[in-house]
Amino acid sequence: MRMTRIVRSILANYESDNPGTKSNLARILMNGKLGGTGKLLILPVDQGYEHGPARSFAPNPEAYDPHYHYKLAIDANLSAYAAPLGMIEAGADSFAGQIPTILKMNSSTSWATEKDQAIHGSVDDALRLGCSAVGFTIYPGSNYQFEMMEELRDIALEAKGVGLVIVVWSYPRGGKLSKEGETAIDVCAYAAHIAALMGAHIIKIKPPTMHIEQEEAKKVYKDIDLTSLSNRVAHVMKSSFNKRRIVVFSGGASKDTEGLLKEIRQIKNGGANGSIIGRNTFQRPREEALALLEEIIKIYKGKE
Repeated sequence: MRMTRIVRSILANYESDNPGTKSNLARILMNGKLGGTGKLLILPVDQGYEHGPARSFAPNPEAYDPHYHYKLAIDANLSAYAAPLGMIEAGADSFAGQIPTILKMNSSTSWATEKDQAIHGSVDDALRLGCSAVGFTIYPGSNYQFEMMEELRDIALEAKGVGLVIVVWSYPRGGKLSKEGETAIDVCAYAAHIAALMGAHIIKIKPPTMHIEQEEAKKVYKDIDLTSLSNRVAHVMKSSFNKRRIVVFSGGASKDTEGLLKEIRQIKNGGANGSIIGRNTFQRPREEALALLEEIIKIYKGKE
């Protein structure tokens, strides 16, 4: 596998990792149309677990089929495909070796009354299915945050020991956090930093708003320009070990094409490593989704 100077420089930031883990991280960074640029575009499909099948797939009924998502990620030439155990198993043989996969190991449901997640996959599953990485969600701020962090610690230790990459969904919620506070700039930057401290190779967070949740943080943030999303993204990147960790931003709830592309441009201008977008692609008809993903790739390549 060829490797660009940019990818070599990114790998150099992960000083404790073994050749197996670095090879898998390089595989993700070198795959697809963004391969070698240091930018990533990942398709995550865990929404059926989180929100239910109808809310996730009824807008585009073809998406009920797990093979649909593999094909979308492969045909769009994306960096990787992330999904829970059953979704990965359903196409593991048909699409073996065609795209790096990320086994999403824990999830919640729309019925949950507590901000916690169930673990439903293992490192052994990831190895058996040929995955390059495992994904894990933590909820900083939740009453269960420390249990989730301890679960991540054990999984990360095991996964790194066998050469897998760690992708952490760091989504603040629960506890004393307000709904608005879940995407506040001070909270998102804190969440990204926690994921870096936990040993994540790739960190996934939501695009931050201008809201500042923590009273103690307001006096610090008064001297930081947060007026644009690109500035807020740049601050999150600085909080992620001064850009030494890969950070990708979610696409969030469904939005119109121009609104999504405008957000992607600002994320790119803020120096982020890319995007991880699910509903905003697979809920659209296939050809429309492919066209949208191509536009996003052009943005990250600086060619739009």
